[in-house]
Amino acid sequence: MWDAFKDLIFWIIEFFYNLLGGANGGDWGMAIIIVTVIFRILISPLMHKQTKSSFQMQKVQPLMKEIQTKFADDPVRQQEEMQKLYAEAKFNPLAGCLPMLLQMPIFIALFQVLQEMGTRTHGSTYEFYNLVPSLITTPSQAFAEGIGAFIPYVILMVIFAGATFLPMVLQQRNNDGAQKKQMLIMSGVMSIFMLWISWNSPAGVLLFWGTSSLIGVGQQQISMAIMRRRDAEAEESIEVKPIEVDVTRKVKKPRPTKKGK
Repeated sequence: MWDAFKDLIFWIIEFFYNLLGGANGGDWGMAIIIVTVIFRILISPLMHKQTKSSFQMQKVQPLMKEIQTKFADDPVRQQEEMQKLYAEAKFNPLAGCLPMLLQMPIFIALFQVLQEMGTRTHGSTYEFYNLVPSLITTPSQAFAEGIGAFIPYVILMVIFAGATFLPMVLQQRNNDGAQKKQMLIMSGVMSIFMLWISWNSPAGVLLFWGTSSLIGVGQQQISMAIMRRRDAEAEESIEVKPIEVDVTRKVKKPRPTKKGK
């Protein structure tokens, strides 16, 4: 089953490689980018839902702190109140993990496909428009060849590590200092971890993940802009209407006329 999935990943990339010209001018790196863009378009509804959930979460954070303070000595009640708040805010903690979880099988399959590329194709060059000499080479292998050969790979490493957690950092811009600092520290630690992973990852995998993460940042900012505009429009639509008072004057009845004596 897994081998069939890897074959599918390779076939899709090879299809776009041949569409770009194959051995007569095709580029494996551009084929990977095209596949990445298509993949991000397919999961864009999930990305929008994730961003919407995070946006709602930011708005109810003061209420979360209030619950934590009020029920500090009652963890069970605190959890119950948190669940109620999540339901009211339509926040799903797992929504933020779903897009990344969907990418992981592709990440692993692409990692293995690029390692096997030499046996899958023969006589091909795996460069990315002369920017990256070989997409099947890892940064550690390029580093052994010298600093000049290593530069394109270290750029991919930085994009790979930084773009992965940039959305997390951007989401914390409106949070308080303590939480923002905590998230920045966590993002820094995870970025170092991603640099460690990238050290022995084929350049094609770094290209896929870095491109995917950068597109994800763009999708996130578009979704945030849409939701901020909707909130602003909703606030503007709330108008205080003047109280209408019925001041209809009563019509005086004519006085009866006295009959002659």
